[in-house]
Amino acid sequence: MNQPSPARGDTGLAPTLAAEQVGPASAIIPAYNEATRIGAVLRPLCQADCIAEIIVVDDGSTDGTAEVARRLGVEVISLARNVGKAAALDEGVRLAHHDILLFLDADLVGLRPEHIEGLIGVYQQKHPDMVIGVFRNGRLNTDISQTYAPYLSGQRVISRALWNRLKRVLGRLDFGVEMALTKLSFKENWTEERVKLRGVTHVMKEEKRGFSQGLRARLKMYGDIIRSVFTRLD
Repeated sequence: MNQPSPARGDTGLAPTLAAEQVGPASAIIPAYNEATRIGAVLRPLCQADCIAEIIVVDDGSTDGTAEVARRLGVEVISLARNVGKAAALDEGVRLAHHDILLFLDADLVGLRPEHIEGLIGVYQQKHPDMVIGVFRNGRLNTDISQTYAPYLSGQRVISRALWNRLKRVLGRLDFGVEMALTKLSFKENWTEERVKLRGVTHVMKEEKRGFSQGLRARLKMYGDIIRSVFTRLD
């Protein structure tokens, strides 16, 4: 821990930094049926000097997500079945070679290398326990949701050590991993910085799967989040 009480900042995009200044980081992207979207995340990651390795965890996809990722030259872990976001992230962390971990969703739109370098740069310059990336000026509905609920963002930078503190609840969480990280950060007074990801948004579930299936997926996500709120972190 850096300080005895949390210092929660809200910063604009940090300037691009040289790789030697921001240090090596592992980017981990859990993905389920994101073949048509994951390239928009992997290409800027490949261009970001601060990222030493990129790991895609294909969470039981059936649409060729793993093949798309491999063609872009990144490491791919293919899981035999869909195990959920938290377990997929943990598999990526287990195989990562570096202690700085960048988590990104696989369906981001508008991501650029400077967004990635901004997240890692703030982590290295200000030394918080966790960095959260929040959408700004991407699309109205995601801007509003992340303005009022930034702790639901899947764009995070943390250390391996702090991720390991959360592992004891991973078997009971899925989409709720973001809320679980937030709960643990408040409980243990982690320091935190927020970075505005200007022009970034993500594809809505209803757009991916159609209204009915997308709505069911959204309701499941909200249920997992609510469940995580009531999960005790011992």
